[in-house]
Amino acid sequence: MHILLVHQYFLEKDDPGGSRFNEMTRVWAENGHQVTVIGGMVHYASGKKRDKHKGKFIVREEYDQNITVYRCHVSEAYNTNFIGRLWAYFSFVFSSIMAGIFYARKKYNVVLVTSPPLFVGITGYILSRWKRIPLVFEIRDLWPESAIDTGILTNKTIIRFAYWFEKFIYKKSKLINCLTPAFRIKLIEDKKVPAQKTVMIPNAADFSLSEELLHSFDANEFRKKLSWQDKFVITYVGAHGVANHLIQLIDVAESLKDTNTHIVLIGDGMQKPMLREETQKRNLTNVQFVDSVPKKEVFKYILASDLGTSVLKKNDTFKTVYSNKTFDYMSCRKPILMVIDGVSRQLVEEAQCGVYAEPENIADIVAKIRLYLSDKERLIIDGMNGYTYAQTHFDRENLAKEYLRVLDSISKK
Repeated sequence: MHILLVHQYFLEKDDPGGSRFNEMTRVWAENGHQVTVIGGMVHYASGKKRDKHKGKFIVREEYDQNITVYRCHVSEAYNTNFIGRLWAYFSFVFSSIMAGIFYARKKYNVVLVTSPPLFVGITGYILSRWKRIPLVFEIRDLWPESAIDTGILTNKTIIRFAYWFEKFIYKKSKLINCLTPAFRIKLIEDKKVPAQKTVMIPNAADFSLSEELLHSFDANEFRKKLSWQDKFVITYVGAHGVANHLIQLIDVAESLKDTNTHIVLIGDGMQKPMLREETQKRNLTNVQFVDSVPKKEVFKYILASDLGTSVLKKNDTFKTVYSNKTFDYMSCRKPILMVIDGVSRQLVEEAQCGVYAEPENIADIVAKIRLYLSDKERLIIDGMNGYTYAQTHFDRENLAKEYLRVLDSISKK
């Protein structure tokens, strides 16, 4: 089978960030399938192009054996204003369509599009018609709801178009993959998508990397190098954007100055300068910022930490999402401070692998951290619970193979 994947934020091998499809495509390729990826040149967190891509429109790269990537132009104006953000979306739509028609000219069995942004569905629909292959649409986040709730989309005309196009792309897709059970319920009950047209292959834990480091990495030595020996380290990994609302962790750090709690924020995003400034203004020495690092390095930070945290703004839309990094914490045997309500909370409580704290409720978050500060044995128990649960339900290797079976079935139909 030859799979055409349209993914604006498909990472390079040494890129930091979530790597769902980097791992999925690796498994697909190892199982003898060909994968062609149409991806963007701009990293989702930094919003910048690499030097090798500057001034170029489409670049062909041999990513790995059986995996070819076409890097397409994306405007770097995303974080400037509304027009810049809109152009960032549609510049990729235009360049990716060109790549699919004039560069990726082989025969394909299926085109798989992963959203957000929702508008990549335009590319998927056009290429599915042009190449006469079925379209599979994946929802990693509910658009346009999440974009509206976080202020990314404010223009009423664009919002109306987004809702119209959402309905259109669901109708034209042969199958829709929902990353969480809440997404699937929302599609079936609220958006009237036929249940038989939906499937759920969620985010997953990357055991290939964690298993290697669990047996070879010296976490104590790493802690010593970072001067963490006598600290209770809580690590957050991910974007520093509006949706994440990481200012609440700065507030928590200020409330826990009487303890040895040390909060580490790994990643990049448009709110990172503000967070740094706020930390300096408050003279906080128990907050540490680490720029985005490759995934193997991220796992070292997680393994050297006491607790991992997943954080989002208090918003009903976010009750439907799973945080990517939750699964990385689980695969590294680290308990989770879950500051996201809804299905993410249900996951942690069902797996008994951490505690839930109400988003933006600083007193509650602080109280939950103090629970672990007073009960170190619980750290080990909850960490192992999460590891075992993820092995059973969220092993990326198994889910990648399940995805293959789904795509193969759709292509044969």
